[in-house]
Amino acid sequence: MSEGTSVVMESSENGTDLSQDDIGTIEETPDNTILSRQTSVNLVPFIGQRFVSQEAAYEFYCSFAKQCGFSIRRHRTRGKDGVGRGVTRRDFTCHRGGYPQLKPSEDGKMQRNRKSSRCGCQAYLRIVKRADFDLPEWRVTGFSNIHNHELLKPQQVRLLPAYCTISPDDKSQICMFAKAGMSVRQMLRLLELEKGVKLGCLPFTEIDVRNLLQSFRNVDRDSDAIDLIAMCKKLKDENPNFKYDFKIDCHNRLEHIAWSYASSVQLYEAFGDAVVFDTTHRLDAFDMLLGIWLGVDNHGMTCFFGCVLLQDENMHSFSWALKTFLGFMKGKAPQTILTDHNMWLKDAIAIEMPETKHAFCIWHIIAKFSDWFSILLGSHYDDWKDEFHRLYNMEFVEDFEGGWTEMVNKYGFHANKHIISLYALRSFWALSFLRRYFFAGMMGTCQSESINAFIQRFMSAQSQLDHFVEQVADIVDFNDRVGAKQKMQRKLQKVSLKTGSPIESHAATLLTPYAFSKLQEELVMAPQYASLLVDEGCFQVRHHTQIDGGCNVIWIPCQEHISCSCHQFEFSGILCRHVLRVLSTNNCFHIPDRYLPTRWRSVNLSCSNPFRTASTREHSERIQLLESMASTLVTESIETEERLDVACEQMAMVLSRIKDLSRSTHSMNEIAYNCPSDSLILPEVEDADGIVQSFTIGNHHDNITLGKLKERRPRDGIDTIRKRRHCPGPCCGHFGHDGSACSLIGDDDLHGDALGYL
Repeated sequence: MSEGTSVVMESSENGTDLSQDDIGTIEETPDNTILSRQTSVNLVPFIGQRFVSQEAAYEFYCSFAKQCGFSIRRHRTRGKDGVGRGVTRRDFTCHRGGYPQLKPSEDGKMQRNRKSSRCGCQAYLRIVKRADFDLPEWRVTGFSNIHNHELLKPQQVRLLPAYCTISPDDKSQICMFAKAGMSVRQMLRLLELEKGVKLGCLPFTEIDVRNLLQSFRNVDRDSDAIDLIAMCKKLKDENPNFKYDFKIDCHNRLEHIAWSYASSVQLYEAFGDAVVFDTTHRLDAFDMLLGIWLGVDNHGMTCFFGCVLLQDENMHSFSWALKTFLGFMKGKAPQTILTDHNMWLKDAIAIEMPETKHAFCIWHIIAKFSDWFSILLGSHYDDWKDEFHRLYNMEFVEDFEGGWTEMVNKYGFHANKHIISLYALRSFWALSFLRRYFFAGMMGTCQSESINAFIQRFMSAQSQLDHFVEQVADIVDFNDRVGAKQKMQRKLQKVSLKTGSPIESHAATLLTPYAFSKLQEELVMAPQYASLLVDEGCFQVRHHTQIDGGCNVIWIPCQEHISCSCHQFEFSGILCRHVLRVLSTNNCFHIPDRYLPTRWRSVNLSCSNPFRTASTREHSERIQLLESMASTLVTESIETEERLDVACEQMAMVLSRIKDLSRSTHSMNEIAYNCPSDSLILPEVEDADGIVQSFTIGNHHDNITLGKLKERRPRDGIDTIRKRRHCPGPCCGHFGHDGSACSLIGDDDLHGDALGYL
């Protein structure tokens, strides 16, 4: 308990003695007290001290309290503003004064068990209003600095809420940062660098910034909801394929809203067999749960299917979301759906999608292990985690059941509630129970990280509620454009055949680079396995280091049917090394079509902006074709000097003819043409002997081939191409003159930017 000064009584303004509440005792303050050490004489309140207003007294006492190590709050008053003489007395107390009071519950709801810092501290300052010579002033009539708690140190007291103030300039900057999509931690770090203060030394904390942002967004929540619905209706009018639905609660407020773009519906038709429904994030800006439907396309890229905002997290909310999503997708339910470890969502999926296999994402389960088992297991925690991972990756159910029993016995988990719950739900997370279902590789680490990175972009979309739909559309469109660029780069890369197997060469012509790389990994490992015929059409395949065991492969050539007990094809859509070993040893030189799924093949799917119409997509596809032809032209032309000269000459003629044609009255520049068609370009393939194979693509009447891109060979130590002066203009490319003497450029205002992509 700290020592301090206590205080006297003084007559009130009407001449009567103060009440018992106003009375204190006079105590001298020792010279070595906290008060005398940490404050100067002119900052210590005293009886009879005068102030021109309540606010002046509050600011003075606040400065005194900050130096002592506590904060203050306004307490009791006598009188009311605007009634009679108005407020005639004001008490300021320590922030820990009084005791917490229970508020009456509403509608029988349970109250939150919040801890309170109040401990009945008696420190206070009392001011009374006087009017001498018709000039009102406030005098100190009571003061006590005796606390029944420890006072804070200077580095601690600044963290009290009363002193965590954000200046108007900082508020405007934070608002601007939020609109730019910055996270709160990024905002704080930027402000620290701008103000030149050390890490964590701003006058406000992360919680204060979050509360400020929340106050910005809570100004008119109902109006935001109306604007959001109006925005969705506007997008629906612009594009009939835009889907949205919402629900209003009994108080006529927005309860749930979901939407999906036209491109998302198109992607779902092709790649909606395996879906991730992430509900682990909450938009604090709108106090709503965020649910996102995602998937993986044939190039292994994350694709967006839909989005939902839910007011509550319960089975009814999830049921509405799932039912609405199925409505968007014409009633087509996915084969499998991957979610976090949520029991309400589990029950909702069982009702709305009874034919869909539901699985829990293992990473959300593992994230809870530290809280569940680290203290319980102590130094054995890491060993137990390794054991759990081994059980999770088991191939056969029988091995999992036996291993789980051994693990429970070894660590004494017979009565552990978490272990009991995990075992009861083992069919939702253990791979030995899930390998018979198709998950498109989304349960792997790489895909999980890619999906999580995509979701984090949504969390940075901090703005008004009605703008959130447009921001999501921008994120989806950006993801499509980045994905399209990566697909194009993969297609232009040379794919090397590592085994020389006809199976590998056949698969390279059909599968996307992503799917082919997965199959190639299995082909490379297949020779390390022995294939033993145990019965007609039945083979046992095991690694050459194993003496017994292995996988059972069934191969019926007449029916082109093949299956493996490891169920990798059913799980990922890619044949396993065991099957490939059996095919190669039985003189099968190609993979049956049914085992090269359409969802992993190079198919023509338009990657379009969520707001783009069908007519613009057709134009985009033609531009993609032109880009592809231009890329092929360059690749073929640089093989020899003769080819290069012919190409430059012919291109100059083509461009001259194009310039003679009339220009369109409307610009098509706004059409994004950087989403390449999947059927336009196939990578060149080089087999193990270094022989380059070029595969035809597109229509067989208009074959386009890709040659091998080679480095120019220098002659006599000098690159022959550099010897010749040539026009830098992209429209010409002729040798023997420069841009100033180019007839094509001189005839028109055509410049490099006009045909920059050539």
